[in-house]
Amino acid sequence: MSEPISALNHASYEGIAKVEECGLQGMITLRGDLSDKVLAKAVKDATGQKVPGQREALVAGDTGVCWMSTDELLVLVPYAEVEAKLAAMTNALSGTHALAVNVSDARAVFRISGASAREVMGKLAPVDLSVDAFQPDQIRRSRLAQVAGAFWMDDAETLRVVCFRSVADYVFNLLKVAAQPGSEVGVY
Repeated sequence: MSEPISALNHASYEGIAKVEECGLQGMITLRGDLSDKVLAKAVKDATGQKVPGQREALVAGDTGVCWMSTDELLVLVPYAEVEAKLAAMTNALSGTHALAVNVSDARAVFRISGASAREVMGKLAPVDLSVDAFQPDQIRRSRLAQVAGAFWMDDAETLRVVCFRSVADYVFNLLKVAAQPGSEVGVY
């Protein structure tokens, strides 16, 4: 049996910010009524977190939950635990109108870190990334140049980006170009 590998096998680039492919990340897309107490308990049991509010990302390390839409969450768990967490979640949600699907191998995750992390992302996404408008624990779904993606801040100088695995190389190259030394524009 083959071993799972991440989309770009930990590729990295150092420029005005560090860009890294994060490796394997367990991810479960959960659709349902986000106000449902059974769903909230399933999320809490899987991640230790409450159901996030609109545009909120409650993530610590490789575990957490991100608001994706009015009826969708992205549940993050360690890759090695995703099948067990999904089984427990599916069992907990039986009888509830909800859908939980393992999307781990269909996604790629990148980390952008350093004082210019906002500036790198700001070149690719039509989002106000000023300190007043975008803080740690917030998430945005947007475009990254020509592809869909989502990103949140782990702290004041670190962003994480999720995209489809099929466009991981494209997104990594976008991030590398946006992080090239000498490319600072001084907006953020």
